[in-house]
Amino acid sequence: MNSSPAQSLKLSRSNGVPLWQQLETDLRRRLHAGEFVDHFPSDRDLMEAYGVSRHTARHAMTSLGNDGIVHRFRGIGSSIDSGRIAQSLGSLYSLFQVVESAGIQQTSVVLSVGAATDPRIAPKLGLDESSLLFHLARLRLADGDPIAVDYVWLPGEYISPLQRTDFTRTSLYDEMELSTLGRPSAGSEHISAIVPNSEIQHLLSIDDQTGVFELIRQGEKSGNVIEFRRTFIRGDSFNLVTDWRRGQRSEMRLEQKNRITDLAD
Repeated sequence: MNSSPAQSLKLSRSNGVPLWQQLETDLRRRLHAGEFVDHFPSDRDLMEAYGVSRHTARHAMTSLGNDGIVHRFRGIGSSIDSGRIAQSLGSLYSLFQVVESAGIQQTSVVLSVGAATDPRIAPKLGLDESSLLFHLARLRLADGDPIAVDYVWLPGEYISPLQRTDFTRTSLYDEMELSTLGRPSAGSEHISAIVPNSEIQHLLSIDDQTGVFELIRQGEKSGNVIEFRRTFIRGDSFNLVTDWRRGQRSEMRLEQKNRITDLAD
C-alpha cells in the first residue's frame, strides 16, 4: 500500500489542536497501518493531500524525525525504517513493548519456566547459592522470525504468581507488575558483540559466521536486584545506534537493518 490523498484524514482548523500535530498523528496512524511501503510522501505530497502549508508539513516531519521514525536528506528525500525496532538503551524497557510499538507482532516460544536453582546466578540477586529462583527462558519472535533468546532469573517469591503464566504473548514486566511484587524501576545493562555457541545459533537460525549482541541486565527495585537477564539478539538483523543532540544526553537504541529510501522529493 502506498500513500494517497484518499487515505489521509481531513484536518480540523477549529478543534484547538495545531495542524502540524494533527498531521503528525495521522502520519503515525498510517505508518502503523502499513502504508508508505513504496515511498514516503514529500513535503509537496503532504501539502496537496492535507491542504496544509509547507511550514506545517515540515513541522510534522521534524517531529517524526526527532523520534527517529523519518530521516530527511537534502536533495534526496525522506526515508523510513521498514519494520524498524528501536529503543533507547538509556532507560529500562521491555523487548515485548519495543517490538509491538513498532507495529510488529511479538510472540515467544517458551523454552522453560518455573522454579530452578543456579549457584552462579543466585549471588547476582543477592541470594545464597542454593536459593530457589524463578527462571524463564524464551525464544523471541518478530512476525514469526527469531530475533532473540532471552534468559531471566528472579527471586523465588515470583515463582507462585508467575509459573502458570502463558508467556507466549505477554510482557514479563507487565506480569511482574500484576503480581503485586513489582517490576524493576532501575538497573544497568552491558552490551557485547559475541560469537554465540551452537545452541544459540540453532535457536536463532543463524550460522557460525553470524555474531550476536549479548545484553546482560540487572534490574533493581528499591535498591535491591530483583532481575538478572541474559539476552542474545541477532547481529545480522540489527544495529546499535547512538542518537545525540547538542546539550542533551546521548542515547543508544536497537535498530533493525531494513530501511526504505524515497528518492522522489
